[in-house]
Parts: sequence; structure tokens; C-alpha cells
Amino acid sequence: MYITCLDLEGVLVPEIWIEFAKVSGIPELTRTTRDEPDYDKLMKWRIGILKEHGLGLKEIQDVISKIDPLPGAKEFLDTLRSKCQTIIISDTFSQFAGPLMKKLGMPTIFCNELVVAPNGEITDFKMRCPQSKLTTVKALQSCGFETVASGDSHNDLAMIKASKAGFLFRSTDQIKKDNPELEAFEEYDDLLKAILKVVEA
Repeated sequence: MYITCLDLEGVLVPEIWIEFAKVSGIPELTRTTRDEPDYDKLMKWRIGILKEHGLGLKEIQDVISKIDPLPGAKEFLDTLRSKCQTIIISDTFSQFAGPLMKKLGMPTIFCNELVVAPNGEITDFKMRCPQSKLTTVKALQSCGFETVASGDSHNDLAMIKASKAGFLFRSTDQIKKDNPELEAFEEYDDLLKAILKVVEA
């Protein structure tokens, strides 16, 4: 039995922090896991920048409310979910993901949680588990599932490589160059065909 594990940002929806960087006018916040492999380091840096500019959860949620899924993402996800079990595994946070999940038809998502002060300041974050994407894939495998995984960033590589089949989707040239053994796709139709070729074999 197969279960497909998908990254969220950059695969199904735009990168939240990049969208927020555009609106807030803080270009430093365009840095994502495509650029920084150490997620803990990246998030602590982001929280520091938010504090420096006096920005909190509300300001980010206001931007997220205006974000739509990437063109074709919901149709891709609807088709995939009709063919096989599918879970979104993301390093984003429940406080960010809710509105986006509604726009994607409420798929299952495993993500993390922000620690927010009463005044709305983001003070910390709680990871669901260490190496959350790899750990989740291994847990699913321990339950008898074969996993297929796809993502675009450094923090997706472990779950992609640990799966029965794994694919890069709209990744960077550098990540593709560093991982030539992984098939890489740019279009949803091509990714869907590749996944279904595995799960329907």
C-alpha cells in the first residue's frame, strides 16, 4: 500500500515567507530552505528579524489570507488524492497552514507550531519531531506503507531519498545538480504521471 508525501511551500502554494517579504518590504525574509539547509537556524533568524521590525503573527496571517494555491495545484492534488493516500508534510506551522488547507480542499497536513505571546509576538517554534519529514516517512513505513515523496528544498531531500520513489519538483538548479540521481519535474502533469506510475504498478 502506497502513501504519497508532498511538501507544501513551493510545491502546492507560494513560499509564505517570500510573499511576506514582498508585502513587508523586508528582503532578508526571502531566504528559505532552498537557501539554508539548517531549518532551526533559519527560523531563529526569521524570528529575530520579526522582533526587530515589530511584526507578529497577525501581520503574517493577513498576508497568508491573500495567498492562493499555485495554478493547477488543487487540481493536481484532487486527482492524486482520488488515486492514492496523500499527506502533506511541511515545516510550516499550524497557524500559517489553516487558510491554505481550506483552499486546497482540506488535505491532511503534518506541520509544526509557533509559540506566540499574548501580544501576538512570535517568540519561538515547536517542531513536531526531530527531522520531521524523514521521521514521518519512516514512521509511515513502519506502519506498512511504501512511501512516494516529492519536494523542492534541502529539507525535503531526506524524505525523498528514504522513499520507494522520490521526485524533485520546481527545485533550484543547484539542488538538482547536487542530486542528479533524482528525477526532477516542473509541471504537475509530469509529477502526477511519475507518482501514479509507481503507485499503480
